[in-house]
Amino acid sequence: METTPTTEITEPILPESSVKDRPSFLLARGYFTIAVPILLTLVMVRLVMMPWFLEIEYNRAGFPPDPYGFTTEDRLEYAPYALNYLTNDADISYLGDLLFPNGVPMYNSRELRHMEDVKVVTRNAFMLLGVGSVISIILLGLLSRSVAGRREIRLGLMQGSVLTLSVIGAIVVMAVVMWDTFFTLFHDMFFESGTWRFAFSDTLIRLFPQQFWFDAALAIGGMTTLSALLILLAMWQWGKHATR
Repeated sequence: METTPTTEITEPILPESSVKDRPSFLLARGYFTIAVPILLTLVMVRLVMMPWFLEIEYNRAGFPPDPYGFTTEDRLEYAPYALNYLTNDADISYLGDLLFPNGVPMYNSRELRHMEDVKVVTRNAFMLLGVGSVISIILLGLLSRSVAGRREIRLGLMQGSVLTLSVIGAIVVMAVVMWDTFFTLFHDMFFESGTWRFAFSDTLIRLFPQQFWFDAALAIGGMTTLSALLILLAMWQWGKHATR
């Protein structure tokens, strides 16, 4: 008795040798592996630098009050100026011209110098985010045209997600266990030693005490971890569908 063979349409499986013959595919996979943790983290940093985080942070139970008199309303009024300065095209006079109701300048010269330094770091970081995003979109468009390319997208994003989870996990553990050391190392990496330390009575510390930065680090780490897990799950499901 003869049986009629059934055919099933599947995505062809690419021989490993043919992948090795295309070093550009391997480079693309390596790019995504490295780009995922960097770009995801920068996206989450940008999200935390928006008003919603200030609203949640300043109004949450247990956030340390300002011993020098800032109310929650004061913080919500003054803090956005600092964040806006980091993302707009204004020079330091944007902050230097700010005055308290009694006519006293809101920021002293050391604070203004530090904010200039922070703006340089912020601009470079977001420039990297923009360039990296454009490169990623171009690569996704080019690689998605072929089976081999789609395979490298999938593997690159999966490997990048695993790397993200590993790095962010280590950073969060270090931040929780050794916050002071982590905070110092982070600032010394980007700023000249001593230029980022201020008196407790300075406006920057009153608006952004260490608890603020600790919470921001956890928020960035948490959102980055969740995003990496979602990408990993999506790529795993894509891989299952592609090999059926």
